[in-house]
Amino acid sequence: MTPTIQDCLIQFQKRAERAGDDKLIETFVDAAPLLASVSTTDNQVIFGRRGTGKTHIFKYLDDSIRRNGDLSIYLDLRSVGSNSSVYNDRQRTHAQRATPLLLDVLQALHEALLEVAIDNAEEVDLSKLGPELDQLSEAISTVEVVGSVERSVENSCTDNQQSQVEIGVDLNLDAPKFSAKATGSSGITSSNKEVLTRSGDEFFYVKFGAVQNRLKAVLGRLGARRVWLLLDEWAEVPLDIQPYLADLLRRCVLPLPQMTLKIAAIEHRSNMIIRRQGEYIGIELGADAGGDVNLDDFMVLDNDASRAKQFFSALLFKHYRATDGLSPNIGPQSPEEFINQTFTQITAFEEFVRAVEGVPRDAVYLASTVATLAYGRLISVQDVRDAARTWYHRDKATVLRSAPEMNDLLHWITEEVIAHRRARAFLLTSNLRFPLIDTLFDSRLLHVLKKNISSQDNPGTRYDVYKLDYGCYVELISTSRAPGGLLPSDDGEAARYVDVPPDDYRSIRSAILDLTTFEAAQKRRATTEAAQQRRVARKGVGSY
Repeated sequence: MTPTIQDCLIQFQKRAERAGDDKLIETFVDAAPLLASVSTTDNQVIFGRRGTGKTHIFKYLDDSIRRNGDLSIYLDLRSVGSNSSVYNDRQRTHAQRATPLLLDVLQALHEALLEVAIDNAEEVDLSKLGPELDQLSEAISTVEVVGSVERSVENSCTDNQQSQVEIGVDLNLDAPKFSAKATGSSGITSSNKEVLTRSGDEFFYVKFGAVQNRLKAVLGRLGARRVWLLLDEWAEVPLDIQPYLADLLRRCVLPLPQMTLKIAAIEHRSNMIIRRQGEYIGIELGADAGGDVNLDDFMVLDNDASRAKQFFSALLFKHYRATDGLSPNIGPQSPEEFINQTFTQITAFEEFVRAVEGVPRDAVYLASTVATLAYGRLISVQDVRDAARTWYHRDKATVLRSAPEMNDLLHWITEEVIAHRRARAFLLTSNLRFPLIDTLFDSRLLHVLKKNISSQDNPGTRYDVYKLDYGCYVELISTSRAPGGLLPSDDGEAARYVDVPPDDYRSIRSAILDLTTFEAAQKRRATTEAAQQRRVARKGVGSY
């Protein structure tokens, strides 16, 4: 039986790492000029929150590199090594935690280079490359015992005694003869044993210069082809030892002109550098590697409605056509036909694009949810809103249950921005870091609409524009508390709103959110709760 469009939407593969490489390549959609930006031979860090397509684009890039004749090495840092407990052990020093990580990454790189050599055995002289790989393996790690050396001598003595008695009887009929023989020995055996004792700790260390030289020799044996190293899931490395891994890459990989490094990372979970007086450890973005590609800047409806709709229509259509068991000649044959046969009208699809907030993974999840809700009929605007509410409470909001402070902050922002200002967006100072705001952003409960805008009210201050997730305010749509727009305007009209702020927003006083108000309220609340607990404790003591 041929599956319906809703059947295909429900069966969408939700996560890139669970789909096969062929399926990922088949469903890839380029949000131009994204692919061109990451296909350069420059060393880059590609930022993006979870679900924005970092793994997907790396898999597609990996395939493109191979088809173009270059060599590609894709490493998922979640599966590199087996010492994750060591990496995260805060009782150990940074050196004790970082060194095993560096060795594991280098070992994974060595194994990947060996696999590349075997796969290209017809073009590579393995008799010459093999010894170079062996030397690289030797250069990867060196063992050294640091500490004092003690020499001791052990003496041992052993007493040995041995006796033997022989009694014989010679039965002769003429003359019986008796005989007896006794033998014995005794002595002392002594031995000296010298024992060399080392007291200290065994340390592994990496000689960056030796590793770089051996890598260079291996690349030379691979011919003139470029080698691309794609490191995915950078955020899985503990934040405080990320700079040490970055420093390894800076010293051993970045200097090699034949090698290109790409890192997929989450901006607020990345720590690329430790600065010291006159020097630094790690990678300096902009100098050592580019950091200008951020997937969060693509596909947002409020930033570029036309590109966002084009991208998500192609995304849904390609996932639909990639459904197992679907005949090539059955169903819509273009994104436009797919949208017309799936949604009641274009406004319903626009509401869908608005609801996913520019995140491809959310689009796939929401498509499955709304197809289940509207099964057997075309999807309407109300279906999108109902499905978005269900998806928000079932998945996104679950992170709030284990984080009371984050839940309080989101509730406070929702009341402050939506209820009081009738808006959906707000501004925060760009150069200040707010950990809870970053966590809400990583959890896709807040979204960055625009970065680095200025105001005539405060010419020297730059602001980032955040907006609340669609699920936070969907229940208020069509009510008296529905937001009037993204940002309130101070240009003389109280009811006027600005959808997308220009780079120089004339007056934004009412749009700036003051988080110190929330922090002060939290302190007062904590003080009140502590006082109540003390009163309860005193009453409990008095009752005895």
